[in-house]
Amino acid sequence: MKRRGSWQINFIVRALTGMGSIFLVNQWMNYRNIPVSVGLNVLSFFVSGCLGIPGVAMLYGIMFYQFM
Repeated sequence: MKRRGSWQINFIVRALTGMGSIFLVNQWMNYRNIPVSVGLNVLSFFVSGCLGIPGVAMLYGIMFYQFM
């Protein structure tokens, strides 16, 4: 029971950190006039919660690939 709770807290912390980093990177790219941004939605919440910062990097990689 205790391990299950720690996994859920870890997931929430990773997801919130990922969403915060997506927000900051989107703001930075907007400032630099780079037309690539990742949406703040449920899918990006779950990807960043499961994979963490590498998941956020993967989302940006997908968006850059679509841009090309």
